[in-house]
Amino acid sequence: MEYQSVYCPQSILRSSVQREFTKLSNRLNLVASFVPAGARPLDVGSDHAYLPIALLQEGKIEAAIAGEVVEGPYQSALQNVVDNGLEDKIEVRLANGLAAFEPTDGISCITIAGMGGRLIADILAAGLEKLAGVSRMVLQPNNREDELRAWLVDHDFHIVDESILEENEKFYEILVVEHGSQELTAKELRFGPHLMREQAPAFVQKWSKEVEKLSFALEQVPVENQSARASLEERIAHIKEVLHVSK
Repeated sequence: MEYQSVYCPQSILRSSVQREFTKLSNRLNLVASFVPAGARPLDVGSDHAYLPIALLQEGKIEAAIAGEVVEGPYQSALQNVVDNGLEDKIEVRLANGLAAFEPTDGISCITIAGMGGRLIADILAAGLEKLAGVSRMVLQPNNREDELRAWLVDHDFHIVDESILEENEKFYEILVVEHGSQELTAKELRFGPHLMREQAPAFVQKWSKEVEKLSFALEQVPVENQSARASLEERIAHIKEVLHVSK
Protein backbone atom coordinates (compact mmCIF):
# COMPACT_ATOMS: atom_id res chain seq x y z
CA MET A 1 0.00 0.00 0.00
CA GLU A 2 1.45 3.33 -1.09
CA TYR A 3 0.02 5.67 1.51
CA GLN A 4 -1.90 6.26 4.64
CA SER A 5 -3.82 9.31 5.76
CA VAL A 6 -2.92 11.45 8.71
CA TYR A 7 -5.00 14.26 10.12
CA CYS A 8 -3.61 17.81 10.09
CA PRO A 9 -5.60 20.41 12.04
CA GLN A 10 -6.75 23.48 10.15
CA SER A 11 -7.33 26.93 11.55
CA ILE A 12 -8.05 26.62 15.24
CA LEU A 13 -9.80 30.00 15.17
CA ARG A 14 -12.26 29.01 12.46
CA SER A 15 -13.33 25.53 13.45
CA SER A 16 -12.26 22.18 14.73
CA VAL A 17 -12.66 20.60 11.26
CA GLN A 18 -9.74 18.38 10.35
CA ARG A 19 -8.41 17.65 6.88
CA GLU A 20 -6.70 14.53 5.62
CA PHE A 21 -3.22 14.92 4.17
CA THR A 22 -1.63 12.23 2.05
CA LYS A 23 1.41 10.51 3.50
CA LEU A 24 3.53 8.80 0.88
CA SER A 25 5.51 5.60 1.21
CA ASN A 26 9.24 6.14 1.72
CA ARG A 27 9.79 5.18 -1.90
CA LEU A 28 7.39 7.76 -3.33
CA ASN A 29 8.51 10.33 -0.79
CA LEU A 30 12.05 9.99 -2.13
CA VAL A 31 10.76 10.38 -5.69
CA ALA A 32 8.87 13.51 -4.61
CA SER A 33 12.01 15.00 -3.07
CA PHE A 34 13.60 15.24 -6.53
CA VAL A 35 10.68 17.16 -8.08
CA PRO A 36 11.78 20.81 -8.30
CA ALA A 37 9.76 23.37 -6.36
CA GLY A 38 7.36 25.17 -8.68
CA ALA A 39 7.54 22.46 -11.32
CA ARG A 40 4.50 21.41 -13.33
CA PRO A 41 4.77 17.61 -13.29
CA LEU A 42 3.18 14.79 -15.20
CA ASP A 43 2.99 11.63 -13.13
CA VAL A 44 2.82 8.66 -15.52
CA GLY A 45 0.99 5.61 -14.19
CA SER A 46 -0.25 7.73 -11.34
CA ASP A 47 -2.52 5.04 -9.89
CA HIS A 48 -4.42 6.86 -7.12
CA ALA A 49 -2.64 10.17 -7.87
CA TYR A 50 -0.93 9.95 -4.49
CA LEU A 51 2.26 11.65 -5.67
CA PRO A 52 0.79 14.80 -7.25
CA ILE A 53 -1.72 15.13 -4.40
CA ALA A 54 1.06 15.01 -1.81
CA LEU A 55 3.14 17.54 -3.76
CA LEU A 56 0.18 19.92 -3.95
CA GLN A 57 -0.64 19.55 -0.27
CA GLU A 58 2.99 20.20 0.61
CA GLY A 59 2.86 23.41 -1.41
CA LYS A 60 5.79 22.32 -3.56
CA ILE A 61 3.84 22.61 -6.82
CA GLU A 62 0.72 24.47 -7.95
CA ALA A 63 -0.64 22.17 -10.65
CA ALA A 64 -0.07 18.72 -12.13
CA ILE A 65 -1.33 16.11 -14.55
CA ALA A 66 -1.88 12.53 -13.43
CA GLY A 67 -1.82 10.04 -16.29
CA GLU A 68 -3.22 6.53 -16.09
CA VAL A 69 -3.82 4.01 -18.87
CA VAL A 70 -6.01 1.56 -16.91
CA GLU A 71 -9.66 2.45 -16.32
CA GLY A 72 -9.84 1.25 -12.70
CA PRO A 73 -6.83 3.19 -11.37
CA TYR A 74 -7.92 6.16 -13.50
CA GLN A 75 -11.29 6.26 -11.75
CA SER A 76 -9.56 5.86 -8.38
CA ALA A 77 -7.27 8.79 -9.18
CA LEU A 78 -10.24 10.94 -10.22
CA GLN A 79 -12.06 10.15 -6.99
CA ASN A 80 -8.99 10.73 -4.85
CA VAL A 81 -8.36 14.13 -6.42
CA VAL A 82 -11.98 15.15 -5.80
CA ASP A 83 -11.92 13.83 -2.24
CA ASN A 84 -8.91 16.06 -1.56
CA GLY A 85 -10.52 19.09 -3.16
CA LEU A 86 -7.82 19.40 -5.81
CA GLU A 87 -9.82 18.97 -9.01
CA ASP A 88 -8.90 22.53 -10.05
CA LYS A 89 -5.19 21.78 -9.54
CA ILE A 90 -4.72 18.20 -10.78
CA GLU A 91 -6.05 17.03 -14.11
CA VAL A 92 -6.41 13.26 -14.37
CA ARG A 93 -6.16 11.94 -17.91
CA LEU A 94 -6.82 8.47 -19.26
CA ALA A 95 -3.91 8.00 -21.65
CA ASN A 96 -0.98 5.75 -22.44
CA GLY A 97 2.37 7.05 -21.21
CA LEU A 98 3.41 10.44 -22.53
CA ALA A 99 0.20 10.72 -24.55
CA ALA A 100 -1.19 12.19 -21.31
CA PHE A 101 0.28 15.60 -22.12
CA GLU A 102 0.87 18.02 -24.97
CA PRO A 103 3.61 20.66 -25.30
CA THR A 104 0.99 23.34 -24.61
CA ASP A 105 0.46 21.88 -21.10
CA GLY A 106 3.77 23.33 -19.99
CA ILE A 107 4.97 20.15 -18.30
CA SER A 108 8.47 20.69 -16.88
CA CYS A 109 8.98 17.46 -14.94
CA ILE A 110 7.96 13.85 -15.53
CA THR A 111 7.79 11.21 -12.82
CA ILE A 112 7.50 7.50 -13.57
CA ALA A 113 7.65 5.15 -10.60
CA GLY A 114 7.01 1.49 -9.98
CA MET A 115 7.49 0.13 -13.51
CA GLY A 116 10.16 -2.04 -15.10
CA GLY A 117 13.18 -0.28 -16.56
CA ARG A 118 12.48 -1.58 -20.05
CA LEU A 119 8.85 -0.39 -19.89
CA ILE A 120 9.94 3.07 -18.72
CA ALA A 121 12.38 3.24 -21.66
CA ASP A 122 9.60 2.19 -24.06
CA ILE A 123 7.28 4.88 -22.65
CA LEU A 124 9.94 7.55 -23.10
CA ALA A 125 10.80 6.32 -26.60
CA ALA A 126 7.16 6.45 -27.69
CA GLY A 127 6.93 10.13 -26.76
CA LEU A 128 10.52 11.17 -27.31
CA GLU A 129 9.68 14.24 -29.37
CA LYS A 130 7.64 15.64 -26.45
CA LEU A 131 10.56 15.59 -24.04
CA ALA A 132 12.35 18.61 -25.54
CA GLY A 133 10.54 21.00 -23.22
CA VAL A 134 10.81 18.80 -20.13
CA SER A 135 13.71 19.89 -17.93
CA ARG A 136 13.78 16.94 -15.52
CA MET A 137 12.61 13.34 -15.21
CA VAL A 138 12.51 11.38 -11.96
CA LEU A 139 12.45 7.67 -12.78
CA GLN A 140 12.09 4.76 -10.37
CA PRO A 141 12.45 1.43 -12.19
CA ASN A 142 11.61 -1.78 -10.34
CA ASN A 143 14.15 -3.75 -12.38
CA ARG A 144 16.42 -3.59 -15.45
CA GLU A 145 17.97 -0.35 -14.25
CA ASP A 146 20.97 -0.97 -16.52
CA GLU A 147 18.78 -1.12 -19.63
CA LEU A 148 17.10 2.15 -18.69
CA ARG A 149 20.45 3.86 -18.12
CA ALA A 150 21.69 2.61 -21.49
CA TRP A 151 18.59 3.99 -23.24
CA LEU A 152 18.97 7.36 -21.54
CA VAL A 153 22.64 7.67 -22.54
CA ASP A 154 21.85 6.64 -26.12
CA HIS A 155 19.22 9.41 -26.36
CA ASP A 156 21.29 12.29 -24.95
CA PHE A 157 20.02 12.30 -21.40
CA HIS A 158 22.27 12.87 -18.43
CA ILE A 159 21.82 11.14 -15.06
CA VAL A 160 22.49 14.04 -12.68
CA ASP A 161 21.73 12.18 -9.46
CA GLU A 162 20.69 8.79 -8.12
CA SER A 163 19.38 7.42 -4.86
CA ILE A 164 18.54 4.02 -3.44
CA LEU A 165 16.43 2.78 -0.55
CA GLU A 166 15.11 -0.43 0.91
CA GLU A 167 11.42 -0.72 1.70
CA ASN A 168 9.44 -3.83 2.52
CA GLU A 169 12.52 -5.98 1.87
CA LYS A 170 12.93 -4.63 -1.67
CA PHE A 171 15.54 -2.25 -3.04
CA TYR A 172 14.53 0.66 -5.24
CA GLU A 173 16.79 2.87 -7.33
CA ILE A 174 15.82 6.38 -8.39
CA LEU A 175 17.34 8.13 -11.39
CA VAL A 176 17.21 11.92 -11.74
CA VAL A 177 17.59 12.78 -15.40
CA GLU A 178 18.09 15.97 -17.39
CA HIS A 179 19.07 16.81 -20.96
CA GLY A 180 22.75 16.44 -21.82
CA SER A 181 25.24 13.96 -23.20
CA GLN A 182 26.92 11.42 -20.96
CA GLU A 183 29.16 8.42 -21.38
CA LEU A 184 28.92 5.52 -18.95
CA THR A 185 31.07 2.42 -18.63
CA ALA A 186 29.48 -1.03 -18.53
CA LYS A 187 30.04 -1.02 -14.78
CA GLU A 188 28.35 2.37 -14.37
CA LEU A 189 25.39 1.21 -16.44
CA ARG A 190 24.90 -1.76 -14.14
CA PHE A 191 25.56 -0.21 -10.75
CA GLY A 192 24.79 3.45 -11.38
CA PRO A 193 27.49 6.14 -11.68
CA HIS A 194 26.40 8.05 -8.59
CA LEU A 195 25.35 5.03 -6.54
CA MET A 196 28.62 3.17 -6.94
CA ARG A 197 30.57 6.28 -6.01
CA GLU A 198 28.46 7.18 -2.96
CA GLN A 199 28.22 3.61 -1.57
CA ALA A 200 25.08 4.28 0.48
CA PRO A 201 24.18 1.59 3.04
CA ALA A 202 21.22 0.40 0.94
CA PHE A 203 23.48 0.09 -2.10
CA VAL A 204 26.00 -2.00 -0.17
CA GLN A 205 23.20 -4.16 1.25
CA LYS A 206 21.62 -4.74 -2.17
CA TRP A 207 24.79 -5.91 -3.83
CA SER A 208 26.05 -7.83 -0.81
CA LYS A 209 22.86 -9.85 -0.93
CA GLU A 210 23.44 -10.41 -4.65
CA VAL A 211 26.90 -11.76 -3.86
CA GLU A 212 25.34 -14.16 -1.35
CA LYS A 213 22.83 -15.39 -3.94
CA LEU A 214 25.50 -15.88 -6.59
CA SER A 215 27.84 -17.60 -4.14
CA PHE A 216 25.09 -20.03 -3.19
CA ALA A 217 24.38 -20.69 -6.87
CA LEU A 218 28.09 -21.29 -7.43
CA GLU A 219 28.11 -23.96 -4.74
CA GLN A 220 25.43 -25.86 -6.64
CA VAL A 221 27.37 -25.97 -9.91
CA PRO A 222 29.47 -29.13 -10.40
CA VAL A 223 33.23 -28.60 -10.48
CA GLU A 224 33.42 -30.10 -13.96
CA ASN A 225 31.11 -27.38 -15.32
CA GLN A 226 33.90 -24.84 -15.58
CA SER A 227 32.10 -22.51 -17.96
CA ALA A 228 29.14 -21.91 -15.66
CA ARG A 229 31.38 -21.60 -12.62
CA ALA A 230 33.63 -19.09 -14.36
CA SER A 231 30.65 -16.96 -15.32
CA LEU A 232 29.35 -16.85 -11.74
CA GLU A 233 32.82 -16.20 -10.33
CA GLU A 234 33.27 -13.28 -12.72
CA ARG A 235 29.94 -11.72 -11.69
CA ILE A 236 30.83 -12.08 -8.02
CA ALA A 237 34.26 -10.53 -8.61
CA HIS A 238 32.74 -7.53 -10.41
CA ILE A 239 30.38 -6.82 -7.52
CA LYS A 240 33.11 -7.19 -4.92
CA GLU A 241 35.29 -4.82 -6.90
CA VAL A 242 32.57 -2.18 -6.84
CA LEU A 243 31.99 -2.74 -3.12
CA HIS A 244 35.76 -2.59 -2.49
CA VAL A 245 35.70 -6.08 -1.00
CA SER A 246 39.04 -7.85 -1.28
CA LYS A 247 37.80 -11.43 -0.97
